[in-house]
Amino acid sequence: MTLKQRIQAFVQLGIFINDHISKNHQDKHQKFHNDLTSLVDIAYQYNGWFSPENIERALKGLTVMLHESDLTEFAKQVNEPPHPKTVAVIMAGNIPAVGFHDMMCVLLSGHNILIKASSDDTALITFLAGMLIYFEPQFATRINFSDGKLTDFDAVIATGSNNTAKHFEYYFSKYPHIIRKNRNSIAILNGKETREELQELGKDIFYYFGLGCRNVSKLYVPENYTFNALFESLYDYKYVLDNKKYNNNYEYNRAIYLLDLLPFLDNNFLMITENKSLHAPTSVLFYETYTNESSLVENISQLKENLQCVVSNFELEGLETLPLGKTQEPGVFDFADDVNTIHFLNTI
Repeated sequence: MTLKQRIQAFVQLGIFINDHISKNHQDKHQKFHNDLTSLVDIAYQYNGWFSPENIERALKGLTVMLHESDLTEFAKQVNEPPHPKTVAVIMAGNIPAVGFHDMMCVLLSGHNILIKASSDDTALITFLAGMLIYFEPQFATRINFSDGKLTDFDAVIATGSNNTAKHFEYYFSKYPHIIRKNRNSIAILNGKETREELQELGKDIFYYFGLGCRNVSKLYVPENYTFNALFESLYDYKYVLDNKKYNNNYEYNRAIYLLDLLPFLDNNFLMITENKSLHAPTSVLFYETYTNESSLVENISQLKENLQCVVSNFELEGLETLPLGKTQEPGVFDFADDVNTIHFLNTI
């Protein structure tokens, strides 16, 4: 199977997903569209975080990666292996199809993949793998799943929490590996943001209920910053309370803060409290104040290993940032933890 054939399979998958979202179903694919519609319902029933809106948002995000011109440029990094290896990929399950980019990298690189799907996201990633095989039958021998202990593999890509990462590093130390830990994203505000810009920040905070590493979980704001404009701008995201799991987290965390007499601000669906930690519980946003930009940049630069995205609508010398509202729009070249997966795969 040539690299061009592999690319075309992913391009066709992107077209299929786009057709599904736009309800422009081709007759020959109607069965698959019906299957995907059913899977969305099943996934939500099994995992209450995977709302139909979030699944569609994740699928739409995949189509951004699967344009032919972008994939062709992306695949220029691939060094065709003389003897394909088997790469075990242990996937996270915090947001729908979060392991897709790793699967794409392994298959485009010319290697075989052994997928250990998260129990929270089995159906969707299995369906997407099946569609790749439909569009390119030669993938049938290249894609395998494991329900139990991983065996017969040559390299590992594993994503998990800081605790599971310690186990991964122990068990897979003798294999070439990429081990990913917890990361968080932050936003830096200067108090001059417009209501529209702060509304965009809501996407970074609330999409996927804040469960992804690209979700903003902490704000850096100037001293004496007032949160009134932010709360007003985020009002349209109150729909998160319609999700039972989010609502339960909000009620629980609010009760804990009240019992512990911790000061916090509250708009009835999001709490904001001052805290130096990067990782905030679901329904909570941490913040920290700064006095000047130079010390802020120095402070954040020391946290680089724990950060996935930094968002801001003003330039900060020495920091690479995204505009507010753009964390959940990764492109094909946006590697998790800034580790180029293709380059890794070229070396195994």
